[in-house]
Amino acid sequence: MTVTPSPTRADRWRALRPWLGVAARLGLAAVWLIAGGTKVGDLAASGRAVNAYQVMPYDLATVIGAALPFVELALGLLLLVGLATRVGAGISAALLAVFIVGIASAWARGLAIDCGCFGSGGQLGAGETPSYLPEILRDLGFLVLAGFLLIWPRTPFSVDGWLAGDIVEDEDE
Repeated sequence: MTVTPSPTRADRWRALRPWLGVAARLGLAAVWLIAGGTKVGDLAASGRAVNAYQVMPYDLATVIGAALPFVELALGLLLLVGLATRVGAGISAALLAVFIVGIASAWARGLAIDCGCFGSGGQLGAGETPSYLPEILRDLGFLVLAGFLLIWPRTPFSVDGWLAGDIVEDEDE
């Protein structure tokens, strides 16, 4: 009778990690595709949402606001197919950090704005209250996904893996 050793915690983690990576990659891709997709139809509104933070001149805010949906869509597509995953995760982490700081800054300065993360955003109407803490916590969650992909970017069903000629093996990148 042969006794097969039971898998260790490390073995279970190595087996689960690639699939957690797929979930992180596809989840973050969905976030960027939805965020960019909701804004790309009205670039002027996206510019006004960036300007509502009152951290840069109006002209610069409108240019950034008009470009942001295309950056978000590009990140979403890269992550969806798993191409340049570590780069996409790094840019995602940087953008999310900027968003978190921006929301916290608006909150600290007493601004009453909608973050514009998944729509037009901008100044809130009379009697509307901002929801800064849930927005910051949400973005921190997305930042965790990006951090996971920064550490372990190779996932099954990705162009990165296909180009490398492998299906995720037991590796530490």
